[in-house]
Amino acid sequence: AAPADVWAVVKADGYGHGAAAIARAALGAGARGLAVALVEEGVALRDAGLAGPILVLSEQPVEQVPELVAANLTPTVYTAAYAAALAAHAPAGFPVHVKIDTGMQRVGVPDTDAAAFVSSLGEQTPSLAIAGVFTHLACADDPAHPATVEQLDRLGAVLAELDRAGRRPPLVHAANSAGLLAWPGARHSLVRTGIALYGISPSAALDGLAELRPVLSLKARVAVVKRVGPGSRVSYGWRHEFAAPTSVATVPLGYADGVPRRMGTLPDRPGADVLVGGRPCPIVGVVTMDQLMVDVGDAPVAVGDEVVLLGRQGTAAITAADWADRLGVIPYEVVCGIGKRIARHVVNP
Repeated sequence: AAPADVWAVVKADGYGHGAAAIARAALGAGARGLAVALVEEGVALRDAGLAGPILVLSEQPVEQVPELVAANLTPTVYTAAYAAALAAHAPAGFPVHVKIDTGMQRVGVPDTDAAAFVSSLGEQTPSLAIAGVFTHLACADDPAHPATVEQLDRLGAVLAELDRAGRRPPLVHAANSAGLLAWPGARHSLVRTGIALYGISPSAALDGLAELRPVLSLKARVAVVKRVGPGSRVSYGWRHEFAAPTSVATVPLGYADGVPRRMGTLPDRPGADVLVGGRPCPIVGVVTMDQLMVDVGDAPVAVGDEVVLLGRQGTAAITAADWADRLGVIPYEVVCGIGKRIARHVVNP
């Protein structure tokens, strides 16, 4: 990212990893700020003892403005009404960032109105300090898509207009993880690093642009082992029939913990693999709310043995991208879907 600063995006409980632990590690490694989606997420980080800038990435309900200000969170602004609500509660010089919509069509002041909006904020709410302007890239994970060039050009036009008016704020940011990796011109003052921070590529098209190592492993231990005979079936709906004698290990994780039912046996394909004893073993039958079953064959598997659903065991590995390919989703959904009742243990903090 150099010379741009890194701000770590730790929304959605740090993409399912545990926001406070991730934020602490990121700041300790040199990140200059954090970003969240909700006021509650920022307050939780403050309660965990984390200092420094925490940007809330979109306007929040007006009734939460006092809480946002009390926690010294940095708000995003793109309407005059929200700016006025902030000015009514914030001390003089309270920093805000203005979100510019350059084509994502989600939130933000339209780029054609952005320079005038920034100028009007300076005049109508002088107690607020406009510390930054930013946009979000819609297609940066596809290097061949023309949208990123168009969006960066639109942002550049706004910045030029702000320069002419003497209104350009000190911070400008546009790059998400994909922008950071594939579009050096998007880096500006800082980059908002999300999925890449967790060692996961934003898309297959960007694989290899940087060495990314997943920081998360999802593990459990065998709870029960039983021998089953040929012709017997397993789990709800009896979708899986055993063709030969084998051993089945029950693992105390299920769809309530973020292992989707579709990871088990489907009418058109066998269940996904987990790692037991350093080798892939298939989930058999339907994944239930709290448990899943694995065919471990004739291997000497015992209660308490480690089961790896995501991560490495021996020389074998299973990644969030592997799950995503099976489920027809993106790796973001896999890690964000890991349930709250799964304990997060920080290794080598």
